Amino acid sequence: MRLSFKQNRFFFLCGLAGSIFSACNMEKDLTVELPVLTPQLVAECYLEPGAPYRLTLTESTAYLSSPEPELVNDASVVITHNGLSDTLSLLPHYDKTSKKIYTHVSKTPMTGKPGDVYTLQVSDKLGRTLTGTTSVQEVVPIDTIETKYNAAGQAYLLVKFKDNKATTDYYHFSVHKGSLNQDEEVAYSTDDALNNGELFALGTGYDFEKNDTAVVTLYHLEKPYFDFMNSVEDARNANGNPFAQPASLRSSVQGGLGIFTTLTYDRKTIILQ
Repeated sequence: MRLSFKQNRFFFLCGLAGSIFSACNMEKDLTVELPVLTPQLVAECYLEPGAPYRLTLTESTAYLSSPEPELVNDASVVITHNGLSDTLSLLPHYDKTSKKIYTHVSKTPMTGKPGDVYTLQVSDKLGRTLTGTTSVQEVVPIDTIETKYNAAGQAYLLVKFKDNKATTDYYHFSVHKGSLNQDEEVAYSTDDALNNGELFALGTGYDFEKNDTAVVTLYHLEKPYFDFMNSVEDARNANGNPFAQPASLRSSVQGGLGIFTTLTYDRKTIILQ
């Protein structure tokens, strides 16, 4: 029996598909030995003007271990500013405003001025030591907040401020709807590479309506904190995505993992008219 060209092509494609499926069905068990990693101290501390020192101290765990944090109950946590050292007390608690769990606190308020340096030293009975240094940034004031409405009555915010030409600056822009107790409606970070020394404008989407309350915060960041925040975002995007580039956190501390930084910001609250 003579086959037509279309028939020949059909059987060729079927044979090719069969070969591919056969290859794809080949299975082989692989054993991957994960390295045994020594647990490290993990610290998260944000010094905020007028607020007491608060820090979260945990311990890193193995890759396949439970994601529950391991608290470190026997550590000494000391923050030093202008030669005065303050030892934080172990007092685990949850803060509803920041939505964070803190393990160590002090009654000492953060009073540093721009340029002041704070240092952190954490040590435990296993001989582990974690250290960090941070400096207070200048407040970058918000100049204006503009609202723009579309035909559907939805509004976006345009926040303007002046960047300092003499320095390389890093910012985090956030907007809460209603109050700081709510989740951020908008949050992202940027540097001044394209707007150095110029009038800066950061905006939102059409996320607001008339009579909404918007709490706008402009943070002036240290570069280590800016890098840390970007690495956290990269890690979130890579989590569970087989096509994403693996990402690791860029800590600002030594001898462990985490972040130690000051929060310098200008904040304004408006009611949309």
